[in-house]
Amino acid sequence: MYKLIAIDVDDTLLNDELEVTPHTRAALKSALEHGVTVTLATGRMFASARQVAEGLQLNVPIITYQGSLVKTLLDGKVLYERTVPSDAAAELNQYCLDNGLHLQLYVDDKLYVREDNDKVRDYARNSKIPFIVAPDFDSLLSQPLLKMLIIDEPERLDALIPELQPLIGDRVHMTKSKAHYLEFMHKEGTKGHALRFIAEHIGCTMEETIAMGDGWNDREMLMAAGLGVAMGNAQAPLKEIADYITLSNNEDGVAHVVEKFILTEQTVQ
Repeated sequence: MYKLIAIDVDDTLLNDELEVTPHTRAALKSALEHGVTVTLATGRMFASARQVAEGLQLNVPIITYQGSLVKTLLDGKVLYERTVPSDAAAELNQYCLDNGLHLQLYVDDKLYVREDNDKVRDYARNSKIPFIVAPDFDSLLSQPLLKMLIIDEPERLDALIPELQPLIGDRVHMTKSKAHYLEFMHKEGTKGHALRFIAEHIGCTMEETIAMGDGWNDREMLMAAGLGVAMGNAQAPLKEIADYITLSNNEDGVAHVVEKFILTEQTVQ
């Protein structure tokens, strides 16, 4: 019997209209009533993910910043936190300056940018969080950074990875959450590390966990879980490592998994 479900938010829990459908809401409510712990596992900031979690009436710790931060909803207690090494942060910032790249910093659950532009405006609108243009942007690099993010065209980001890997790859976890988002966290700031932490925190084994996602940033989580589920709309490489492929985010793929592996199984028992 599965005791813990960790669900990615964008393109997994949310459909393309950025909504949780009534069907999925009902399935998750039933899972909670059956005693299953349901949590979110997202690259979003805590402030953004919290809006989604509270809409589902979750009251457990949630995984944010790709796994760099696990924090409780009720009292805001930090249970797990990993920050980008300061030397790697400084090198990445300089690289972005040298190459004219848009870089975002996340400090104390706030989003900072060097300048106001369309990239951060679109990001803030989708995440439903404000951003701060910091005149002292470089000074923020000495603060604890939960995540750093470059936004650009997918092809350009793909070309950056082999350049950045030898530069800072030994000190950071680098992943793409969306085609145009390249993200940098602590080596232990992954959804897989955070899922293991929450499983131990609530007292269940990894075999009793389900993880659902659509992007390559969900890879560590799917590999760690007892049942790793890729959405029907997931990237092909993620589907290849998944234990199960469900319906897409526009077809209530999350609800399908809950009904098949949680509600049906418990009914049979």
